[in-house]
Amino acid sequence: MAFDYFNSSDNISIRYGIWNCGAKRIKGSVILLGGRKEFMEKYADTIEELKQRQFDVYSMDWRGQGLSTRLLANRHKGHINDYREYIGDLHYFINSIVKPVAIPPLIILAHSMGGHIALRFLHDFPEAADKAALTSPMIDLLVPQFPKWLIRLAARFVSGIGCAGAYSAGSRDYSFQSIKFEGNLLTSDPVRFMDEHKAIAENPELALGGVTYGWLAATFRSINTLSDADYAGKIKTPVLIVSAGKDRIVSEAAQRAICSVMGESSFVSIPDSYHEILKERDPVRKTLWNEFDKFVKKL
Repeated sequence: MAFDYFNSSDNISIRYGIWNCGAKRIKGSVILLGGRKEFMEKYADTIEELKQRQFDVYSMDWRGQGLSTRLLANRHKGHINDYREYIGDLHYFINSIVKPVAIPPLIILAHSMGGHIALRFLHDFPEAADKAALTSPMIDLLVPQFPKWLIRLAARFVSGIGCAGAYSAGSRDYSFQSIKFEGNLLTSDPVRFMDEHKAIAENPELALGGVTYGWLAATFRSINTLSDADYAGKIKTPVLIVSAGKDRIVSEAAQRAICSVMGESSFVSIPDSYHEILKERDPVRKTLWNEFDKFVKKL
């Protein structure tokens, strides 16, 4: 295992990691992409399971989170200017860091926001990966507290008047004291629920709070782009979407819809799973890994 950094075209420092499986016969390479707020340490168990499957693993912290450069003075604010920045970072990572040394085939395994970025990346660079498996990809957000049109309008308006870096309504800094397993929307596994927070306790620099109006505005713009049927129809890379039946963060209906228009895709729903399928209870994760194994075996 090795951590290092590369500089983006706009001089943002991006942290990445490489884990060699050590197998005599390597089955391929997996690019592991986390979701919003996440960092590589959170996926230590997933990385080990991929290594046991004889895959080398490559991962990175998105700009603005993990130990990559934070974009605002308050490092707890989750912010992005435009999703093309994420796509550009991923393109550099795969082309300049991964491909020169990786054993093919190249498989993307991405969660939530990472799945969204992966799909946009595969639209722009269709030959970049052989397959992509996405868990709970953020095709659209679920925001039951407020009408979605109102949140979109507020994000666009506040960003437009120069306050893109302000916290959105209800967002705040990360606080370990406020973390509660009961009622969480992420996982039904109390042990894996704490993995992220234990890592933050060991290194507080990993912590990230809520989102800015700028992040919301950029996210809704990117959702509009990805949700266009003509745009999604140009994604020809084989894609597996594994959906969480109890997800209340992203839309399962939007995941089904994009599967119906992408060139080569399949859809599986795990009824008992909350949003973070890779951090769920063992029976849920067993279903996920069975689907993943079947998907990559066809290469």
